[in-house]
Amino acid sequence: MSRLILFNKPYGVLTQFTSADGRSTLKDYISLPDIYAAGRLDMDSEGLLILTDDGRLQQRIADPRFKLAKTYWAQVEGIPDSGALQKLAAGLDLGDFVTHPCQVRVMVEPSSLWPRDPPIRYRRAIPTTWLEIELKEGKNRQVRRMTAKIGFPTLRLIRWSIDSWTLANLAPGTWREIAAIPDVGCQPQT
Repeated sequence: MSRLILFNKPYGVLTQFTSADGRSTLKDYISLPDIYAAGRLDMDSEGLLILTDDGRLQQRIADPRFKLAKTYWAQVEGIPDSGALQKLAAGLDLGDFVTHPCQVRVMVEPSSLWPRDPPIRYRRAIPTTWLEIELKEGKNRQVRRMTAKIGFPTLRLIRWSIDSWTLANLAPGTWREIAAIPDVGCQPQT
């Protein structure tokens, strides 16, 4: 039976088990043998990371061809208007690729949100807004690049869910093992 681990990756942790320069890695939090991350999450992003010992399952979760929805909570600088949100949702040309359409909505700051260490910079004269963004792709630094493109840079980014797996009841730096679902993402979607 495949192992499937849900991990709430803290800010500043590398999504790998080794570091040549002494940075914090998955090894500092998870001591299970022979498991690997199904996808990546930038060092300066937080949230859900899935790990497994099953290479086929790992590929199904991480490969964009299977189009598993990923939901992000992004705290952005400023207050985007409906026009900016429509541009974000419609897809953006980021130079090296054009993003697919996505779902975007303004949300209230989550009440269960943990403090970030270090905290984001606070500027009294510049308000912030929380956005929920659901993608079915996941290019390098995509959410940050998308919000910057519409003029609202991301200050804090949390991946809340991948498909039906979420961070619910999972504190930063903790993990839990769940039953692997053998048919998740079995068919590539077009």
